[in-house]
Amino acid sequence: MSLSQVRHWVFDMDGTLTVAVHDFPAIKRALGIPQNDDILTHLAALPADEGAAKHAWLLEHERALAVASKPATGAVELVRELAGRGYRLGILTRNARELAHVTLEAIGVADCFDVDDVLGRDEAPPKPDPGGLLKLAEVWNVAPSQMVMVGDYQFDLACGKAAGARAVLVNLPENPWPELTDWHADDCVALLNILNASA
Repeated sequence: MSLSQVRHWVFDMDGTLTVAVHDFPAIKRALGIPQNDDILTHLAALPADEGAAKHAWLLEHERALAVASKPATGAVELVRELAGRGYRLGILTRNARELAHVTLEAIGVADCFDVDDVLGRDEAPPKPDPGGLLKLAEVWNVAPSQMVMVGDYQFDLACGKAAGARAVLVNLPENPWPELTDWHADDCVALLNILNASA
């Protein structure tokens, strides 16, 4: 299957459609999380009161970042091209859904996504778990093999593969995870070029 034949695209958000701004080591320091631990996994294991307080801090920290989001190179053009072709577009992020909407508004592509096709950490298990991708496949009534998951990190690619979807790595000049990657593009401009070349 060529990339142009895939009509159902799911994007990671931070660092994929936006310029990455999250300073994860600093967030972990602020929340007292060991540097080698995954933030969401760590918070989920805390006692309820402590977990809720730290989640609230994280949400407010991320809200400030969301409002100031800047689009990644070529991201707006890619999303608008896909939407213009009538493709179905979704977001699967480890961020909160409400902040995903804020981010999409900030970078100017919110109108390209159905509100319900944006899944955050409360609507789906965090990537690399494939649950969110499978949920979208069910809602869209499409086989996961007819979908592509686009992201900038191993979790995005592993999520795609576990769901049975194709996986695209963007915004990294080198590909450290070739076994998880169907297509690799330096940025969204290059990805749009791959898409057009495969038509």
